[in-house]
Amino acid sequence: MAKQKEIIVKDTTIRSFSQNGWDYICITDIARQKNALEPKDVVKNWMRLKNTIEYLGMWEALNNPQFKGVEFDPLLREAGSNAFTLSPSRWIELTGAIGIISKAGNNGGTFAQRDIAFKFASWVSVEFELYLIKEFQRLKEEEQKALGWSAKRELAKINYHIHTDAIKEHLIPQEIDPYHRSLIYAN
Repeated sequence: MAKQKEIIVKDTTIRSFSQNGWDYICITDIARQKNALEPKDVVKNWMRLKNTIEYLGMWEALNNPQFKGVEFDPLLREAGSNAFTLSPSRWIELTGAIGIISKAGNNGGTFAQRDIAFKFASWVSVEFELYLIKEFQRLKEEEQKALGWSAKRELAKINYHIHTDAIKEHLIPQEIDPYHRSLIYAN
């Protein structure tokens, strides 16, 4: 997993990380707003809802070419019934989902792609969702500022190699001895 970052939203630390071009936010941390002792139960309750399963299925269908739609259909039919339960790890296992990542152990939790995490946050608390979006946008702006400098530096480094290699390969005739080749290269 990539390096985790943290933001503080209404005195709650929310972890996030980026992987394969996607931003993931810890919905277990968000769930602490509802139940500080058993946040995983909040996540499981959210995943019992038919609207949640519809949303997750649609998100996966749009973003995940390996999404197992055939395995999804029975879950959608059962969702919302009294006996229906679904954990994040079971969802991932059954459908091949990439929008949710479940990590066990220290620094573990359920992480959801940011669109899914914002949807979950709105279910927990609309006020909390708005603060979360604002803080997450601030984090991304800070990353972009830092990335801008780093990206320019890397581009300059790459361009230097491209230019020097082009000079060596295309502008200096191969028949010239090494001494004269170095003079031409230096010019």
